[in-house]
Amino acid sequence: MKRSASHTQTVQIVVNGIPRQVPAGISVAAALAQQPPGTTRTSVAGEPRAPLCGMGVCHECRVRIQGRIRLACQTVCAEGMAIDTDAGTAPGIATPCP
Repeated sequence: MKRSASHTQTVQIVVNGIPRQVPAGISVAAALAQQPPGTTRTSVAGEPRAPLCGMGVCHECRVRIQGRIRLACQTVCAEGMAIDTDAGTAPGIATPCP
């Protein structure tokens, strides 16, 4: 089976200040799921939260991308993209819905 070039290409993103290589064409939610801890924010009760619906309805995947609040499941990774999650922050300091 021959793989197309798009399956072997990667892009570099920066997650919470840490450079990461991820496959080109994947969503930010998929990229975050591949990296520990795989979460996007902390709930008001202090529980880690991660993408749930994958179609932009639940907003559990909201993160800051290039300083703007975006839904990780609706955003494709791009070279040099800076992503900041709220994972591990104090409860109640989560990124607001876009």
